[in-house]
Amino acid sequence: MPSNETSDFASSVAANVPFLRRYARALTGNQDSGDRYAAATLEAILADDSAAKGPGGAKVGLFRAFHLVWASAGAPVGEADTHLGARAQGHMTVLTPNTREALLLHAIEGFTTSEIGQIMDVPADEAADLIDIARREMENAIAGRVMVIEDEAIIAMDIVSIVTEMGHKVTGVARTRTEAVKLAASERPDLILADIQLADNSSGIDAVNDILGQFDALPVIFITAFPERLLTGSRPEPAFLITKPFSEDQVRSAVSQAMFFSSTETLAA
Repeated sequence: MPSNETSDFASSVAANVPFLRRYARALTGNQDSGDRYAAATLEAILADDSAAKGPGGAKVGLFRAFHLVWASAGAPVGEADTHLGARAQGHMTVLTPNTREALLLHAIEGFTTSEIGQIMDVPADEAADLIDIARREMENAIAGRVMVIEDEAIIAMDIVSIVTEMGHKVTGVARTRTEAVKLAASERPDLILADIQLADNSSGIDAVNDILGQFDALPVIFITAFPERLLTGSRPEPAFLITKPFSEDQVRSAVSQAMFFSSTETLAA
């Protein structure tokens, strides 16, 4: 019979699997590939949980175990299934090794530089350097047109300010599904940033799916207070997901990632 300590560890790992899947998905650029590495990580922990039981707690341990699996496989990127994905993989070749991983761990998953050091097996100051390098390299790589779907005026203003400071053009802000579809039709965006729940109780997911029906492919970032509800393993899932309340770093990282990687899978209505 498992001990209480073993049971607690297993529960903590299970609670963080949705966030590992989010990370793996963003890292590989492909849901299937990301899930395979997440599953391989859990299998590795079942075989030997020593890597996952180091200092920092279960979440740090889970991500550390993932990185051991990831590194042993050569840190591959998922196979491109669209022309945008192929273009993004071309961009990947110019990035300094390990920078993208460090940026995702910090800005999206919320790890400190000390925790990232534990996960990636590097000193904390090196982790901080990797994050700074990633920001510079990715933000300088691509500029484009960003459309914002957000019904809260203050949040929309924050997003617009951050995106504009990054050098992108904001095509406009839509508060409802109908406004969003109309705005996209008037000026095709290169990226959509969408809240899930909109002003008239319409769905940002539905709005995005309507817009994607007009164009071949667009990268999308969803914003939600409950990311675990969308990271269920059902297909398809959002490629990029920001948790409310968000930080400027999270928005910058997600926008850079989405523009850079151009992943376009989104949620079914």
